[in-house]
Amino acid sequence: MPCVTHDDAPLLADLMPWSVAPPRLGRAWPAGPDAASLKARWAALVEAEGPDREALFQPTRARTLHTAVGRLPRSGGGTERLARASGPCPEPVRVLHAPFDEQWLIPDHRLMDAARPELWRVADAHQIFVLETGAGRTPSDGSAGSGPPLVATSRLPLLRPGRVRPLFRRPGGLEPNLAPGLLAHLTDRHGREAGPLDVLAWTLAVARPAPGGLAVPLTGDAEAWARGVAVGRRMLWLMRRDGERPKLPGGRRPYVRAPLPPRPLTLHYDRDEESLHLDEGRIAPVPAAAWDFGLGGTRVLEQWFTARTAPAEPGTLAAIRPSAWPQAWTSELLELITVLALLAELRPQQAALTVPDPVTATDLRTAGVLPPPPSARRPASVLDTQEEGPEGQLALI
Repeated sequence: MPCVTHDDAPLLADLMPWSVAPPRLGRAWPAGPDAASLKARWAALVEAEGPDREALFQPTRARTLHTAVGRLPRSGGGTERLARASGPCPEPVRVLHAPFDEQWLIPDHRLMDAARPELWRVADAHQIFVLETGAGRTPSDGSAGSGPPLVATSRLPLLRPGRVRPLFRRPGGLEPNLAPGLLAHLTDRHGREAGPLDVLAWTLAVARPAPGGLAVPLTGDAEAWARGVAVGRRMLWLMRRDGERPKLPGGRRPYVRAPLPPRPLTLHYDRDEESLHLDEGRIAPVPAAAWDFGLGGTRVLEQWFTARTAPAEPGTLAAIRPSAWPQAWTSELLELITVLALLAELRPQQAALTVPDPVTATDLRTAGVLPPPPSARRPASVLDTQEEGPEGQLALI
């Protein structure tokens, strides 16, 4: 982590005031690693009747087959009671299901205990969601748990339990979710314009655990700021993965060296060979830093593999899954190895960052930037599209 000596760094919760709890599904089957299985699960649900449909759905106190809810903003899904639902599955959408694990979700409000419509209203091609991972400082032995305290994604996040902080409060990249006056204050201190993406990049590079949450040490030194923003933008590009595919240098790129079996059950890493074994299948080279990259004591690669291979209870919708390992998963795994390795390579650059001429929380309070007004902690009123309520009625929001 960056070398920071002062104890008056502002908190992320004050710099990005609006936050939302992540969506809570209440049942696992509406999400999964491949879209085709989700469509098959939906088909099995609507083909069942009466008690069979109810058992497959897995009702909770928040959602039953008779719960009346509106359509998710900017998304599909019906509004009739699920007890009478029929027809094709709403087209699955890409979500961030776990750290660095992009999966699919059926975007239907009726399937989720707490969908957080306020997040769906601002989810578009311009949006970036920032999530707290609960990770602490990098262990000296490089063991699992050494991941960053924040991740950023262009996908709607399902990670729990950390808060979700959208970078923008409105669709179209409008109204940054930053303390009012922060950008102007940083622009004055640096003598050059500071934009929302600059603040986000700096935050990814320097955020650190502190009493009360995550601290974001800010600097008034323009050159130090530029170095931190450059590191953070590289991190942001690797985390979002929505542009040019990241690549390791030619001799370090991972490839499938031995074909993966149709249904791999075990995952093993050989440090001496730098190879990842999926049963008798083998991928190499895999840097040790990619294998050890973890959050909360869990290796990201192991978590990713388990999400695709852990057995499901027979007879449930979650048990509907690919009969064989899809080629797309192999491509995703190779890219994930690359991303984790490149993120790990940035740690020395992060550690070398310094924060001269600190912009402290006291400075920001004196300038009137902090505390943010109560309205900045609430969602903006987004009324640019009509939202269908239960049973096809127009929702008034």
